[in-house]
Amino acid sequence: MFCRTGRVSPLRARANADVREPPLGVYIHWPFCTAICPYCDFNVHGAHKNTASQADWRRAYRAELTHAHGLMPGRKVETVFFGGGTPSLMPVDLVAAILADIDALWGLAAQAEISLEANPVSAPRPHLQALRAAGVTRLSLGVQAFDDAALKALGRTHSAAEAQEAFLAAQDIFDTASFDLIYARPLSNPAQDFAAGLAAWQSELSAALALSPQHMSLYQLTIEPDTVFHSRAAQGRLAVPHEEMAATLYEVTQTLCHAAGLPAYEISNHAIAGHHCRHNRAIWHGGDYVGIGPGAHGR
Repeated sequence: MFCRTGRVSPLRARANADVREPPLGVYIHWPFCTAICPYCDFNVHGAHKNTASQADWRRAYRAELTHAHGLMPGRKVETVFFGGGTPSLMPVDLVAAILADIDALWGLAAQAEISLEANPVSAPRPHLQALRAAGVTRLSLGVQAFDDAALKALGRTHSAAEAQEAFLAAQDIFDTASFDLIYARPLSNPAQDFAAGLAAWQSELSAALALSPQHMSLYQLTIEPDTVFHSRAAQGRLAVPHEEMAATLYEVTQTLCHAAGLPAYEISNHAIAGHHCRHNRAIWHGGDYVGIGPGAHGR
């Protein structure tokens, strides 16, 4: 029965007040790297190609953020994720300015998670401290391997020692420190012994877990089209573990991480309690996010 006066009952008013827009995430893409990895198919470019000034980037990011806010106003931003590329190459002042723009447009939640990806060679302690002061709360370090031979095979420019040093610094500075590792890597010898490859990964992962990480992203290597690795594989110049070995590596990875208190909360992500990546988890659960920057997308 409709109320002729147009008044809303107190019960309905209370129900309407309790209906709030869900939180929002913001992804910021920085497309530059000092070197392009042979397995990478993301929208990345050599850092030497960045000819725009910091002021130009500031205006471009602000324009995209303002446009996105016009499409999705009235939301509170719970998470921000700076990805790439290598966003630790961004000037710290630009990171701070982007966060200030997000806060001015939508408002940042009091306990917002601000993640930023970094490479060990672009993550000296003073730079990490400056990023923390700018508002970054969570650092994801692109280690990929704690073995120098594996790093060389993956086209990485840092050493295992540099990766460990950067991660220990990140642990001291940020609320959460995470690192990525790639396994089921190319085989230096196609006839490599199954047991030897498995033992090597068990040893490397155990050493990584001994660093007491709060979060790890552990990815099996995939050979993507239009990458250097794809070309090598097509020419018969790249050997990767067969399916049985890859499956066994995955099972061993799950067992070791679970025993260390970092169970999987997604197929490739492991964390101790309270250190799940809130940004990625919201996306996996169908949450809304804004994509800002070259090649970024949102939902």
